[in-house]
Amino acid sequence: MPEKGRRPAEQGMSMADALVLALPRVEFLPPGRVTDDTSILTLRSLVFEPLCTWQDGRVRPGLLGAWRHEDEGRGWIFAIRRRATYHDDRPVMAEDVAETIRAHLQGLDMFGMPWAYARYLQGARITAEGPGLLSISTPEPVADLPEILSEFFHLRPGMDGGATLGTGPYRVLRHVPGSSAVLEAVDPDRTPRRIGIVAEPDADLRYRMVADGTVDAATHLERMTDPRSHAGGLVWGAAANAMSVMFYLDCRRGLFSHDAARRAVNLAVDGQAIVEEVFHGMGLPAATAVSPFHLGFRQARVAPLAQDLDAAKRLLDEAGGASELLLRTPLHMPQKAPDISAMVAHQLSRVGIRARVEEEHDRPDYARQVGRGKIGDMAIFDSTPASTYRVLSDKVSSLVKGPWWQGYDDAAFERQFAAASRTIDDAERAVAYGRCLRRLQENPPWLYLFHPVETFAARPGMPPMALDHRGILRIG
Repeated sequence: MPEKGRRPAEQGMSMADALVLALPRVEFLPPGRVTDDTSILTLRSLVFEPLCTWQDGRVRPGLLGAWRHEDEGRGWIFAIRRRATYHDDRPVMAEDVAETIRAHLQGLDMFGMPWAYARYLQGARITAEGPGLLSISTPEPVADLPEILSEFFHLRPGMDGGATLGTGPYRVLRHVPGSSAVLEAVDPDRTPRRIGIVAEPDADLRYRMVADGTVDAATHLERMTDPRSHAGGLVWGAAANAMSVMFYLDCRRGLFSHDAARRAVNLAVDGQAIVEEVFHGMGLPAATAVSPFHLGFRQARVAPLAQDLDAAKRLLDEAGGASELLLRTPLHMPQKAPDISAMVAHQLSRVGIRARVEEEHDRPDYARQVGRGKIGDMAIFDSTPASTYRVLSDKVSSLVKGPWWQGYDDAAFERQFAAASRTIDDAERAVAYGRCLRRLQENPPWLYLFHPVETFAARPGMPPMALDHRGILRIG
């Protein structure tokens, strides 16, 4: 929290050209650390650049300004954006970018588990071909390589040892780890000229800070105790997030080894009712394994399944019925996981399924347990990659058997996925992934629930702001 009685911007910056923003976290992670935390992604997007830019399933230039492929996707040549320089005025070299990619291939997630990037680029040769040219070659085609690289932000440590030097629109003037940061625009004509950022983990307090003028804007206000109980006079924004809240189903054994049972629970559970009751209507019901903003979703032409209890009962009878199911849940991540799990258990009871909910208090260990397949019959989780390829490779494909695979095996899907992941043309690949996503609604590996909506509020008169579908607040 800022010093009592004073705006954060008054503590060392001019009010005339500063915007003050409250986020749940203010942290500069070290090179090679990928995160799905949207407050950190907002901070990163101000100071750093992703290698490529993801926008609703399409990949655009980032620090890598152009690229081409050869040998059916086994080789890629990337050109660094012209005149790209760090905030200390040193030019970005191809070897710098190569080191960023290598660091990500060796990275761990927030739970200490290895990321799958090394698997995607197994046997890759990453070579600086000149000061501004980088090549990546792999034994097998990697058609989705630019989309994978869109998750990598390019950064390097500053003089203080913190990873605060980048090539983004703002440079870091001051940083108190875990507490605050002051950013200054690289372009002196940019508005706002400076941004002050303070960390406040409590959503209700973040809202009050905007309402009383302590800060100019705050994010993640959907996490307030009641996000509808706010006063007028503020400018609000919202966007559905590409993240999926879902239940993994144990497809190896028990009830959910039957495809009819997996479809049955998707017909028995009403995702919209969960959104309305638990999240005040702030969410979109899910239709398949990715969000409406992923590559291939539009081409899949699917809509969320309507609840149909009679059809669910018939499918359960076809699968042999169930006595009692074990639902596993952490206390958070996803938000309000126990409340969601309790509501799913209640809805399953309406089709004759008794469900026992088991809580796990250690969230990092819960993730590791899920990675080992210890999910009971069902385990709530969130699926965060913005890459359709990553979701299907890491979580669904039985040929890959990625870190989150739970025994799902569908030969028709595997043929479709193999074809999609080798299709180089962007438009054709979207159509190919659409076939995969349509199949995953017909024969689901998970219980699909919803995609959360995130919100922010700002005082009137602030520069334009908007949330994208990854939850990143864009300013100006």
